[in-house]
Amino acid sequence: MTNPVFVSSYITLRSNKILLNGEVIFEAKEATTLNFFQAVYDHFQLNYPKFFKMDNLCKTGFIASELLLRTQKLSETYHPEQIGIILSSANSSLDTDIKYQASIATAPSPSLFVYTLPNVLIGEICIRHRIKGEAACFVFDIFDATFQTDYVNLLFETGKVKACISGWADYYSSKAEAFFYLVENTGSETTLKNNAENVNRIWNNLNT
Repeated sequence: MTNPVFVSSYITLRSNKILLNGEVIFEAKEATTLNFFQAVYDHFQLNYPKFFKMDNLCKTGFIASELLLRTQKLSETYHPEQIGIILSSANSSLDTDIKYQASIATAPSPSLFVYTLPNVLIGEICIRHRIKGEAACFVFDIFDATFQTDYVNLLFETGKVKACISGWADYYSSKAEAFFYLVENTGSETTLKNNAENVNRIWNNLNT
């Protein structure tokens, strides 16, 4: 790239704990995953009633994006068309797919069917944060920092975005996991450049 872009901030959600820029901001050691979602919602006073209609993958991603952007309203800095979101996932909507398949035996559930595509996760975040730029959700077995950074950097290089949420969101069998980071075209000598080495370093530190 001619001009580097930077990781402004990052957040992880895993094992009933949330870290923002490496610092713990919330933890519920004894909670189940569903109780954890409720505890986070109450603690941060998210005040978004639609949250309770979402499936668990969407709740995972919604919480991560909400807390990542809590002190920065992207729509106040950028036009909606200048903001992108590029995510990946291992299990996609499988958790909800299984529940929907089970519902077919009696009466197919429209409320479950709505969430049988992983791009609904992105849709929920876009609605909440007025994101109208490039958006995609990819499925990989594991988080691929090289793919994520190359894809996002290309969006900046071609002028399609000026800010982009990138990362990983996954939910399956009561296990929620998210790693989101905000990429912007402004930074300093102390700000991490958006490249695979730096993003992998953050990801690996979060997994230790």
